[in-house]
Amino acid sequence: MRGVGLKVLTGAGAQIDTSTANGRLAFGIFAAFAEFERELIAERTQAGLAAACARGRVGGRPRKMDRATLTMAIAKMSDPKAKAAEVAKRLGLTTTTLYAYVNGDGSPKAASTAVLEGTAARSSQ
Repeated sequence: MRGVGLKVLTGAGAQIDTSTANGRLAFGIFAAFAEFERELIAERTQAGLAAACARGRVGGRPRKMDRATLTMAIAKMSDPKAKAAEVAKRLGLTTTTLYAYVNGDGSPKAASTAVLEGTAARSSQ
């Protein structure tokens, strides 16, 4: 121990001094309550996510790329004269999103298979 303590000087009935046994006890109790509350919040969050999943809801930001946009992106990127920045701008995407789903030659990437198969659809209910 380094001999460093915490002493609360002001507050409504707060007489905490961690350099004494009573102060260390109070501080330890507060720490235990804080840890308990943090774990309760985590459990409730996980339970809420599980309940939402059971109802068919999926969290997170909706995908920008849908099946129609992806097929257009593949068709446009297949043209050797096409510039990715222009294709992305016309489709309302960023080039990063475009390249996440489509290669420079227009061939689909692994991420596009979920969109084409319809497994990436999110429920809005």
